[in-house]
Amino acid sequence: MSDKIKIGISSCLLGKKVRYDGQHKRDEYLTKTLSNWFEYVPVCPEAELGLGVPRETIRLEGDPEAPDLVAPKSGTNLTNPMRKFCSRRVLDLMGEDLCGYILKSKSPSCGMERVKVYASKTGMPSNTGRGLYAEALMKQFPLLPVEEEGRLHDPALREKFIEQVFTLKRWREMLRDDNSRKGLIKFHERHKYMLMSHSIPHYRELGRIVADMKGKKLPVIQRDYLEKMTDSLRLRSTISKHVNVLQHLAGYFKKQLNPDEKQELVETIAIYKKGNFPLIVPVTLINHYIRKYQEPYLSQQYYLQPHPIELRLRNQLF
Repeated sequence: MSDKIKIGISSCLLGKKVRYDGQHKRDEYLTKTLSNWFEYVPVCPEAELGLGVPRETIRLEGDPEAPDLVAPKSGTNLTNPMRKFCSRRVLDLMGEDLCGYILKSKSPSCGMERVKVYASKTGMPSNTGRGLYAEALMKQFPLLPVEEEGRLHDPALREKFIEQVFTLKRWREMLRDDNSRKGLIKFHERHKYMLMSHSIPHYRELGRIVADMKGKKLPVIQRDYLEKMTDSLRLRSTISKHVNVLQHLAGYFKKQLNPDEKQELVETIAIYKKGNFPLIVPVTLINHYIRKYQEPYLSQQYYLQPHPIELRLRNQLF
């Protein structure tokens, strides 16, 4: 990928002083590490709505399923203006070709989940809400990878999100460069083991979509494939799922490996299974055998390098 990947983001996470107290919530991982691959499209709903910086604090109140956005000190109800703004703003983003979005956690406008909603009568909060902007964003872009900055400190969630982003970018490139049935088949083949590492049933369903294209319009096939692939990649990979994939990959070398190499590969996968090696160790060994024995099919599998190795995401996956 020659170009940076466009990612929407809450402005305060980039160090922009747009929060209610005139400060920011700059995230070093996002600004120093991921910025090497991501081009950010910043949005701050509250500042862009014209609430000012600094400004009165706001919060969600009432029904968690349809809360009001209220400034409790003045009693101002901002629900309708904010909802109208959000509807317009997410439509503007349709032209940005976003491959993901990173939201500020706990925010009454940007929080993806577990946002405090205060009961109208008692004033007691429950962590059951979603920010009004986040709600509009996820409704407009239901297949877009979306995550909160706090959750990205979890190695498994971080790897899953970034894997989704890079996969969606490859999907868009496929549509641009080879928008055909053969292009979809090639895409599916190269993502085989990545999909298996998330869900075998989803992988099989995707295989049926690719195998049963006759008489169907390509845009409909692509829509069904993208929806099912998105569902698959949203599921967590586990050690047992990865072990299953690694064992499948090892099967390609039954005839090439000498006895010592076979034993080394079996032992490496077993140690990973026990949680004593990170995922990068067996993956690196398999990549070594791919190069050594020139295995062309596996060399094309994105499972073995789904994102830049410089991010070291699999170094922390146990």
